[in-house]
Amino acid sequence: MSDPRQIAAEMLQKVLTDKAFFSDVKNASDSLAGKDAAFANMLVLTALRRLVFLKKVLKQYAKKKLPEKAAFAEYVLLLGLTEILFMDTPDYAIINSWVDIAKRKTDKYVAGFVNAVLRKACTDREELKKHDLGEFFTSEFYRILDHGYGKKTISKIQAASLKEPALDITVKSSPEIWAEKLGGTLLPSGSIRLSTGGRVTEIEGYENGDWWVQDAAAALPVKCLGKIAGLKVLDMCAAPGGKTAQLINAGANVTSLDISESRLKKLRDNMLRLRFALPQTICADGIEYLQNYKGEPFDIILLDAPCSATGTLRRHPEIVHIKNVSDVEKQVALQQKLLNVVSHALKPNGILLYCVCAITKAEGEKQIQSFLETHSNFKLCPLKAEDICLEGRAQELRDIFTEEGFIRTLPFHLAEVGGLDSFFIAKLRKVA
Repeated sequence: MSDPRQIAAEMLQKVLTDKAFFSDVKNASDSLAGKDAAFANMLVLTALRRLVFLKKVLKQYAKKKLPEKAAFAEYVLLLGLTEILFMDTPDYAIINSWVDIAKRKTDKYVAGFVNAVLRKACTDREELKKHDLGEFFTSEFYRILDHGYGKKTISKIQAASLKEPALDITVKSSPEIWAEKLGGTLLPSGSIRLSTGGRVTEIEGYENGDWWVQDAAAALPVKCLGKIAGLKVLDMCAAPGGKTAQLINAGANVTSLDISESRLKKLRDNMLRLRFALPQTICADGIEYLQNYKGEPFDIILLDAPCSATGTLRRHPEIVHIKNVSDVEKQVALQQKLLNVVSHALKPNGILLYCVCAITKAEGEKQIQSFLETHSNFKLCPLKAEDICLEGRAQELRDIFTEEGFIRTLPFHLAEVGGLDSFFIAKLRKVA
C-alpha cells in the first residue's frame, strides 16, 4: 500500500529539483486515490505556499546542509513542519510517520535527526507561529513582480495568493438558476464559484455537460467579444478548451489550434462531454500557421498566448519557486513573434483579442503598448465593465479595468468572495 506522505515528499522533491509543474508530477504518480491523494496534494500545495517560512524554520534546527545521501530528509522535514504548523494532524502521527519514512529512504541516523527536529518543532509550535509573516514570494519572484508593481500592491498580491482558490465553473445558460441549484456564488461576470468540495465529476450537471471548470478570470476574454454568432473565430493555443467551449456556446464558427496533439485530444474529449459539435482542430506551431495562412481570413483571432503562467500562482504555487526573470523574457519574445504575424490571417476590421494568464506587465500591458507603437494597422478597443458583467453589476468589477482600456485582474480582486487568478486582456481592431 502506498504511503501518501512518502509520495508527497517525492512529489515535492521532483517539483523543486526538476522545476516541474505540480500537476505534471501529480499525474505521473497514480498510486494514490481518494482521501490519500487529496491529503498528499494538500500537503504539497500547502508546503509550496509556505516554503519561504518553512525553510527559515528548518534552518533554526538544521544549521548545516544535509549531506547528499540524506537529501531526501529535507523534504521529509519540510512536510513534517507543514503538518505541525499548518495542519491539524496529531503530533504523534506526524512524528512517527515521517521518522518511518526517513528510515526507509535514508538511514537510522538521519531518522533520529528527523525525530529530534520534529519533536522540538512540536514543542516550539506557538512560538514559531508568531514569526510567520505570511511570506510566499522568493527573492527571484519579487524581481519578476518589481518590474511592474509597487511594494503595497505586491504585498496585497502575496497575501491574497496564500489562500487556496475556490472552484469556478462556466455554465451553458441560466447562471442565476445554476448558482442557486449548486449553492454557489454568482460572480458579477456570470461565472459561478462553488463552495462544495469533493470530486468535480460528482457535481450535478457535470455528466450532462451543462458546465465546465474555468477560473472566473480565464472566462473573461470571450465575454469581451460581445455577440459573435456566425463569426469565424480562430482560438489559438486553445487546449484544453475552456475558451473554445465559450465560443461554440456563443454560436461562433470555431477553429481551435494548439501545438500539442495530446492536448487537442483533451479538447475534443471535453467538447464531447459538453455535447458540442466538434470544432475544426489544427495541430501546428502558431507562428508557422499564421505566417503561411492562405485560407479565408478570420473575423476574430483569440490569441491566448504562451506565457509564464505566473498569473496562476494561487492554483499553482510551485510557479513562485520554479520561474525566473529569464523565463518571462523568453515568453515575451515568443509573444512578439506571434503578434507580428497575426495580421496575415485576420480580416480588415477584424478583432484581435490578446490575453495571457501572466501577472507580469512585460507580457501584458507593455507587450501590447509596444505592439501598437510598431503596428499602425491596429487600434485599441477600450474595454468597459459593462462589456463583461451581468446587468446591474458592472460596479463590482471596475477595479480590473486600466486607464488605457485593458483588463488586468489580480489575486486580491473580488477578495470578498475568494479572489481571482491574474489575467491580462486587450482587444484590438485591424484597421488596415
